[in-house]
Amino acid sequence: MSLFRGTVDFYRQYRPGIPQSVASILAGAVPARSPRRLFDIGTGTGLVVEALLCRFDDIIAIDNDADMLSAAESALRPQLPDGACLLLQQVTAEDFLPPLGWQADLVTICRAFHWLDQATVLSRLDAQVSLGGAVAIFGDNSFWTATSPWKAAVRSVIQDFLGEQRRAGASMFQHHNRPYSDIMRESRFNQIEEITVPVTRTWTADSILGYLYSTSFAAPHLFGDCLDAFDRAARRALKQFSDTDVFEEENEFLIRIGRRGRG
Repeated sequence: MSLFRGTVDFYRQYRPGIPQSVASILAGAVPARSPRRLFDIGTGTGLVVEALLCRFDDIIAIDNDADMLSAAESALRPQLPDGACLLLQQVTAEDFLPPLGWQADLVTICRAFHWLDQATVLSRLDAQVSLGGAVAIFGDNSFWTATSPWKAAVRSVIQDFLGEQRRAGASMFQHHNRPYSDIMRESRFNQIEEITVPVTRTWTADSILGYLYSTSFAAPHLFGDCLDAFDRAARRALKQFSDTDVFEEENEFLIRIGRRGRG
């Protein structure tokens, strides 16, 4: 069962997309050539591909959730530039096999590396990435780990309903304490560049709840018959921090770009 069962509509509408400042860094990490190939792992509803759609002309995006891929298809196909190729495939990164002779110039893994068998995926990517290509692992900070007062208040409400531990669908989230750059240095993509990109967002109570319902730790089905009660409690908590239903967020994307070292 998918960790994101029942979240796809919220995911597409309320998950923050990839800023063009981040997209520019990603696109600039690899040489310009034709065809220029992108491989997006854990694509979800296609937010990374959407940000890079005009910068690559041969794209493969994978996810193990059929509903997410259907939403990505609906969103991306109408935007596809003339002459560009897009393949969406339901498969895990651990099992993916590219078309014969196909190698990516850039691999993107956004907000998804913690779900993967990290060493296995990085090992398999060595054969799937072209010479001069790169692997970019990146994401912004989760609501769950945030320290701002209004986010902490919302997290407390979630814990009141679902327990202290962070959920991951029907299971509990398994924390990965090792920095991703350390894990990458144990792979062939061991030349690491780290770039931080600040981002400011403005939320409302509706968009905050919509975002939460897109996550594995607050998916609607987890609350069962208590979903309406949770919704009301979260909105009451948020009202303590804004009379105008405006909530400012300072966040950042940490981008780790790995390239092959010598030897």
